[in-house]
Amino acid sequence: MSSIETKAPPPPRVLQVDASHEGQRIDNFLMASLKGVPRSHIYRVLRTGEVRVNKGRIKPTYRVQEGDLVRIPPIHTAAPGAVPNPGTRVLDLIANSVIYEDKGLIIINKPSGIAVHGGSGLSYGVIEALRLARPDAPNLELVHRLDRETSGCLMIAKKRSVLRGLHDLLRGDADSGKGVDKRYLALVQGRWEGGRRTVEASLLKNQLSSGERIVRVSDTGKASTSLFQPQGMYAQASLVEVRPLTGRTHQIRVHAAHIAHPIAGDDKYGDEGFNRYMATLGLKRLFLHAHSLSFELPDTGQQISVRAPMDDELKAVLERVSQ
Repeated sequence: MSSIETKAPPPPRVLQVDASHEGQRIDNFLMASLKGVPRSHIYRVLRTGEVRVNKGRIKPTYRVQEGDLVRIPPIHTAAPGAVPNPGTRVLDLIANSVIYEDKGLIIINKPSGIAVHGGSGLSYGVIEALRLARPDAPNLELVHRLDRETSGCLMIAKKRSVLRGLHDLLRGDADSGKGVDKRYLALVQGRWEGGRRTVEASLLKNQLSSGERIVRVSDTGKASTSLFQPQGMYAQASLVEVRPLTGRTHQIRVHAAHIAHPIAGDDKYGDEGFNRYMATLGLKRLFLHAHSLSFELPDTGQQISVRAPMDDELKAVLERVSQ
């Protein structure tokens, strides 16, 4: 009778945080340290308390400090040398999407349909493709995120110091000059009545049994504020500029639906009938585009202001909806 030899699970790992990672969120620290591990799995081990910092449990929002000892449970990572394979078309698309670059920062006009990172069944996203295309830039990190179907301005830091500075700005107040002024264009259902509107509605993030992430307006959620400014009105839709003053998941999409102006092409929070109508006009995606960023770099005082043009599909839809 033959016996089957089983391998013992690998032991936990303990990583010490160095100065270059000071101030980084623990989830981002783990993603940088555990290449090939899905984001969903990283959040699961955080939620269950399997990740410890200095022998204690922490929240996913914890920011690591120099000298912290991070205990990581046994996790199967990608095989040594294994890299995502986005393909030449995607690599060229992202390379041609760069709209600003300096020694510490890249800003791209992210195409719709490409995730910002791999995970949840995706082997790659923008950040993995950029790392593959730029082996001479080993410290590329996402500064913030956009939904997969949202296009427009996306910042990628090339240095840890730039990443920390921009994270501080993202938590700051853009009106005082100590924050990031982010603006989006959205085509929403119905004719907009009145002018500028401020939407203050707290948002609660939930996860359905299927694993799908859903956000709802709830008094028990996190405070969230969006400023809507009409740009153009048509028979059945309106183009609005949206400035989110907070950065909650799906914030603009949920706030738009909350005021009865859901975004065209939104299959999660939108109106099915309106989406079918927009599809007849050629819309095959969410009509949400991060069209501008403006901020002052904290270390140098350099003022950066960029705009990302809408793609041809969105421009064509606007032409048709106005007829």
